[in-house]
Amino acid sequence: MTTNVENHLKDSRTDELSFQKIKKFTPDIIARFQKMVYSYYREYGRTFPWRETTNPYHILVSEAMLQQTQTERVVQKYHQFITTFPDFCSLARAPLQKILEVWHGLGYNRRAMNLKRTAEIIVTQYHGVLPSDFEVLQTFPGIGKATAGAITAFAFNEPAVFIETNIRTVYIHFFFQGKSNIKDKEILSVVEKTLDYTNPREWYYALMDYGVMLKKRYKNVNKKSFNYHKQTPFQGSNRQIRGKILTVLIEKPYTECELIQTLQVDPERVEKNLTQLEKEGFIKREGNTLSIA
Repeated sequence: MTTNVENHLKDSRTDELSFQKIKKFTPDIIARFQKMVYSYYREYGRTFPWRETTNPYHILVSEAMLQQTQTERVVQKYHQFITTFPDFCSLARAPLQKILEVWHGLGYNRRAMNLKRTAEIIVTQYHGVLPSDFEVLQTFPGIGKATAGAITAFAFNEPAVFIETNIRTVYIHFFFQGKSNIKDKEILSVVEKTLDYTNPREWYYALMDYGVMLKKRYKNVNKKSFNYHKQTPFQGSNRQIRGKILTVLIEKPYTECELIQTLQVDPERVEKNLTQLEKEGFIKREGNTLSIA
């Protein structure tokens, strides 16, 4: 039995074939592409709490969480985070230890550190108001082009040109069939030509949801991207050790010897990661005692 999604893919097959052959993005081609993406979105679009707000702070928090974490896990933490730290001022003032406690479970703790540092800058230099400028947003810790573009579109409905993994999937699938080592610069050119400038917020939501659907039905399309990198295993990685160190120190301070005994990890690797965490501002040493900074 075919599903409605499969029927949609079947109906869009003619457009898919024609998109692969185009040499010029005419208004008709752009309209057909937008209609196809929007028709799927209106029927199957996902709902998330951060899609129900245009609050710039909430959007920033959600985008930081979504950088390297699946949406299901972000949903569980998003409300807790913005309830505990409801605005830039409360986040800027909060102790790092408290922020890491709430962040726990999302991984990539540097994102939590960057959020706090960004909040501090917003409070001290921008009177607690997040700028809407795409270039200015990229000057804040941990905000690259993709995150800046998402914030610009979702919080301010401004037509920034950007891509992330799901958007990249859509464009490679429809416009770069048979090609490999596709550079983001090439994809961005097509994104710019096909962007719905009247409603970039909904357009990017629609593109992302379409990309999620394509990923479920086709082998990893993004392998054709020049920027594709296979994720390294988490088990036994320095990232895992860093996470374990922070998890332990969030509970209480430890001496380095106690920490090594607790973690049961090669002492040299523990020392290496401790040095890096201290350098990054996550932890501090007072005598022989380690604690969250």
